[in-house]
Amino acid sequence: MILERRPDNMERITTIELAEAFVNEQLTALKDQIGDKKVLLALSGGVDSSVVAALLIKAVGQQLICVHVNHGLLRKGEPEQVIEVFRNQMDANLIYVDATDRFLDKLAGVDEPEQKRKIIGGEFIEVFAEEARKLDGVEFLAQGTIWPDILESEKGIKAHHNAGGLPEDLQFKLVEPVKILFKDEVRLVGKALGLPDNMVYRQPFPGPGLGVRCPGAITRDRLEAVREADAILREEFARNGLEGKVWQYFTVVPDFKSTGIRDGERTFEWPVIIRAINTKDAMSATVERLPYELLEHLTQRITTEVKGVNRVLYDMTPKPSATIEYE
Repeated sequence: MILERRPDNMERITTIELAEAFVNEQLTALKDQIGDKKVLLALSGGVDSSVVAALLIKAVGQQLICVHVNHGLLRKGEPEQVIEVFRNQMDANLIYVDATDRFLDKLAGVDEPEQKRKIIGGEFIEVFAEEARKLDGVEFLAQGTIWPDILESEKGIKAHHNAGGLPEDLQFKLVEPVKILFKDEVRLVGKALGLPDNMVYRQPFPGPGLGVRCPGAITRDRLEAVREADAILREEFARNGLEGKVWQYFTVVPDFKSTGIRDGERTFEWPVIIRAINTKDAMSATVERLPYELLEHLTQRITTEVKGVNRVLYDMTPKPSATIEYE
């Protein structure tokens, strides 16, 4: 039976054994709910949609159709990881859509943050709807809704990401197998399902992706600088034992340039801002005190390896007064 709400007396999932018991219950419930029908899932590569995909692959196999939309705003290596884990390792029925040009063309010249978010969200729904219309016999839409989403929706804190955004000709019955779980429980279920740690313990990533870490109007060269700098930061955090210990860390490339020097020649290039914060609930945040030697090493690597960058800054601002993301 699929529960609509988390029972007040539900035991918190804190061990792999409890996660495995939840998985077994859900497999039976999903088979009963879906039967021999097809189910569609927008697979972002984030922990929630990845865990739902893994559950449904075990429950109904090829009846699940995953659609992974690459909007050009993902981190380095993420689309490749989704394809490798789900198509190659888990034999998922995966549709990969590279919509990079489509998204970036729509975003060209748009510098207002909310307008950027609306374009990215709206275009994602359009691309997903186009793929859905090509498919026959799909009755269910799976979503990675979790319990905090429902609580925040009920309290009016934020809108619940349900099927309401889809066009009227695409109406599905919802499948939400982890909607009574908290995020830490979802991660344990992912572990029990055999998903890789770097997917299960993936740090929070905004829906608009790197679009909010490229403040102002997004250009392809500045977006690439954000992506490459972020990859270096993640690599160095993992190497220095900070992966999983710092809640969120990322790079930002703002839309201004400064004078520098390289090989005896003047440069006029962007800065990279490093942001590393810790928080319990994202309502307030403190700044991670990174070792000075690591900051020096990051500066050396980023200014050497990332094209168009001549300066590295470390953001020391907690929340409040700053928000976690720049847009």
